[in-house]
Amino acid sequence: MVRNMIIVSTDGSCLRNPGGAIGWAWVNHEGPTASGGERSGTNQIAELRALLEALRAHPGAEPMIIESDSQYAIKCASEWLPGWKRKGWKTASGAPVKNLDLVRDIDRALTERTGPVRFRWVRGHVGNHFNEVADKLAGEAAREVAARPGPIKVDTTPPASVKPRTPSPAGDSELTLF
Repeated sequence: MVRNMIIVSTDGSCLRNPGGAIGWAWVNHEGPTASGGERSGTNQIAELRALLEALRAHPGAEPMIIESDSQYAIKCASEWLPGWKRKGWKTASGAPVKNLDLVRDIDRALTERTGPVRFRWVRGHVGNHFNEVADKLAGEAAREVAARPGPIKVDTTPPASVKPRTPSPAGDSELTLF
């Protein structure tokens, strides 16, 4: 049985780092998008939240690639997470893992997902279509939440600018989880 490959781009936005409103977004290269925000956070929290929400929205057995311009988010989910977990959620230096609740939620989402997940770094702000759409949606979500009190959930329909997948530009790299 041939399975479809799900490809999702994620991005996060923070209006003032740290402590400003944050936005996150994911864009499925063949369909839906989602974005949302919180009143306060950091760039790293926004990037991790985007990755987590993409995982939650795409359960199942289909292979999945998550593209992100955040090496931090990719390394958290693919390289560092297994070691942190083995060390009782401590870093190599023995310090507590930052953003632990999000990291644990990502671990849970990866563990519960039956299909394989790979992560691919893409250079941000160089015209990668899906990364640019995710960046725009995350920024809009951050600005919207900054204008209103409390967390919000923003649009979950595909914008007209989402098109079928085009090849990634040279210079992208791929990290495979497990």
